[in-house]
Order: sequence, then structure tokens, then C-alpha cells
Amino acid sequence: MNIPNLPTPDLQATKSVVRDHYAALSQATPQDVATILSQHMAPDCHWYGMHPFHEQTGPAAIAEAFWAPFLQAFTSVQRREDIFFAGLNEMDGFQGQWTCSMGHLMGLFDAPFLNIPATRKMGFLRYAEFNRVENGRITQSALFVDLLHLMLQAGLNPLRAPQTGVHLIQPGPMTHDGLLLSPQNAAETARTLSRINHMIGSIDHANASPDPLPPEQELAQDWHDDMIWWGPAGIGATYTIDRYIEQHQGPFRRGISGRAFNGHLCRMAEGTYGGFFGWPNLTLTNTGGFMGVPKNDTRADMRVVDVYRRDGDKLAENWIFIDMLHFLKMQGVDVLAEIAG
Repeated sequence: MNIPNLPTPDLQATKSVVRDHYAALSQATPQDVATILSQHMAPDCHWYGMHPFHEQTGPAAIAEAFWAPFLQAFTSVQRREDIFFAGLNEMDGFQGQWTCSMGHLMGLFDAPFLNIPATRKMGFLRYAEFNRVENGRITQSALFVDLLHLMLQAGLNPLRAPQTGVHLIQPGPMTHDGLLLSPQNAAETARTLSRINHMIGSIDHANASPDPLPPEQELAQDWHDDMIWWGPAGIGATYTIDRYIEQHQGPFRRGISGRAFNGHLCRMAEGTYGGFFGWPNLTLTNTGGFMGVPKNDTRADMRVVDVYRRDGDKLAENWIFIDMLHFLKMQGVDVLAEIAG
């Protein structure tokens, strides 16, 4: 594995902008959230939101699409953050500075949200967010939330098949060191990004090769034997290479074909953490039946976030978010319409 010499910028100012943004949002109400967003977001900030929020431009549109409805449904919201880091975006030649935040937005689920019935109990909206900062303002933002997981908390199970893994309230890193508020070692950052890139190359080689390595050998190049794959609701989490193959990789590769990798909008690392998102990352066909959806010939997109923790020379933990509602809707399964009755 080649470890390149990466630029070593000061990312602390970028982190401070986003930390201040989150502090301001913690005090927001449905009525003033657009104004609060405008304090740190550029007027033309481009926001990538999962179905049904879609892409928006500017703080007012972002507030109307997601934040105001969310804050009307959830009261006393806390950002329960497990991972926060910053980095240079490999996708633009290491020019753009981005942050990644991951955890749960927790509150009292007091009013319906997207036709998901309120529980009047604690609700955990699992999230991952990427923000690009330029000249002290957030100019691009991507927010992925696990809406299927929220449905499960409300007693809804709209999927047509059981998860192949298990879905829980996803914990943060086993090492409890995921909030990288101070500068990190540049050599460690380079090692993390190199391992992530090698892992991506291993997947591409397995898909393209007429004689790929057995899955166990393929994964062992980049992953610890006791890896944890914290998958999204609808698929679920798996533990160890063997169970990952049994409970996710195997069903996925049997059900899916024609996988086209479209690239990422942001891929970065800092210290022993790294991650990426795409819009979409993958386009593929459900030719064998997947997640309970019968096989079909529709080319469907997967918009995906992956966040990683490296331990030593290999990856140890991976948190995944997929825009499942968009992926299913492209195949004719409109989950939000179905739960609305």
C-alpha cells in the first residue's frame, strides 16, 4: 500500500466554523432556524438531502425542507455526536476543506414527522453530515439521516423482508476517540486515506475480475478479522469478516448486478478516521431480489456515506448511511406513501 505525502493545512478554522454552526443550531426553533442557518451558511449554499428532502439552495430552502419540520416534530433536541473530523477533499485535488460529523439527533418525538407517528418518547435520528467551508462560510452540505431506523422506533416495519443483519442504536467508536477537535498527525491521516483507497480498489477489482479472490481473502487485505460494519436500517449491522460476508456482502452480491461506481463528491481523512459520500456513489440493478424487493431491470442509485476508523494497518469499524427511500422508490416502492396509508 503506497502512502503519499499529503498537504498539511491548518483545519482548525474550518472546524470552528462548523462547531459554531452546531452550537447555534442547538438553540434553534422552527420559527427562527432559517435565520440561524444563515449565520454560517452562504446564501447560495448547496445542500444534499436524502429523499424526500432532495437538493436545496440557501438557508431558507434548507430550513423549509428539513430543519423546520424536524424541529416541529422533535422537542428538546440534542446532537449526540460520536465522530467529528476535518480534511482535504481528495476528489478536487485536495483543495476543498470539509468536516464530517456523525451521531444521533435525539429528542422527544412529540409530533408526526413525514407521516411517521409520534411516540412521545425519546427518538434517535441517526445522521451523518459533511460540510465544506470556504472563506468562513459553509458553501456545500450533505445530510444523511436513517429514516427507516426512525420508523422502526415508531413501531413501523415497512420493508418486505427481514434485515440480514441487526439494527441497533448505533454506538460510536469502540475507542471513544472520534471527536477530533485538535490537529492530528499528518502521517496517520495519510495512512487512513491510503487504506480507504486500497479498500475501494479491492472492491473494484473483485467486481471487474473474471477470477476474483475469495471474499475472505479480499476483505482480509483491508479489514481486521473482528471488523464491525454498522449498516443502515433495512440491512443492519454485522460483526467479524465471516458474518459480514454471510449477512451483507453475500446477499448484496447475489441480489445486485451491473454495479457501476460513479465516484464520490468528497473523500477525506484525518488521523485514524476517514470517510466519503457520493451523489450517487453506485448505480446498479436488482436482478436477484434485494431487501424484499422482487428482481427487476430498473437501474437504481445508491447515495451512500461511509465513515471509517482505522486501527493499526487495517480498518476496524465502518458506519454506513444509504438513501434507502430513494433507492426503493426508483424501483417502485414508495415507503413514505405506504406508511401514509
